[in-house]
Amino acid sequence: MKFIGHLDIMRYFQKAIRRADIDIVYSEGFSPHMIMSFAAPLGVGLTSNGEYMDIEVKGSLSSREAIARLNAVMADGIEILSWRQVPEGKAGKAMSLVAAADYTVTVPRGIFPENMEKDASEMLESFMGQKEITIIKKSKKSEKEADIKPMIYRFELLPEDKGREEGLQFKMQLATGSSANLKPELVMEAFAAFARFELPPFAIRVNRDEVYADTGAEGCRNLVSLEELGDEVG
Repeated sequence: MKFIGHLDIMRYFQKAIRRADIDIVYSEGFSPHMIMSFAAPLGVGLTSNGEYMDIEVKGSLSSREAIARLNAVMADGIEILSWRQVPEGKAGKAMSLVAAADYTVTVPRGIFPENMEKDASEMLESFMGQKEITIIKKSKKSEKEADIKPMIYRFELLPEDKGREEGLQFKMQLATGSSANLKPELVMEAFAAFARFELPPFAIRVNRDEVYADTGAEGCRNLVSLEELGDEVG
């Protein structure tokens, strides 16, 4: 499932919505399409249990009925967990408020050198203690240095008694959205470089746990999950 691209996921949901007989609103014009958008499209190769889709519907299905209808036509690996109505006035803005996301990053055993696995906690503390965390951002036309530390809101190592059977597991909260966006893979590459170690390609596993909106005033971040922006429909 994690190797299915975003455009294919969109087509999948268009078909699922029709099969579930959800009375979705279509755009007007010569080529009508479903009013549908995703909060923050997931990169290929990542898994997630915190994805959000925004649609506009006619009428009012209860949350329980909508979830049941959609899950009845879902393929293995995709499940609808929640159906919420965004209050009028906020509708259409929820997706534009996306500002952060939580990730769990797993580094399987044998990837990091043994001494680094033992000292990972202290090394992470030193890494986050830097005034700047600089990486080289590459585009098709150029390369430039960028300080990613302001975009790392939280970065911690799970203790050994919480899910460390598969290897080292890190929890991150990173800037996500149109104004600032940081991939967990870049953070791990920077951490490995700080530890004087190069991560092999495709060595880590990334799961997105939650997506947040920023409802605070300018310069005062207040993150709430997109789930909290809506209400269950009775």
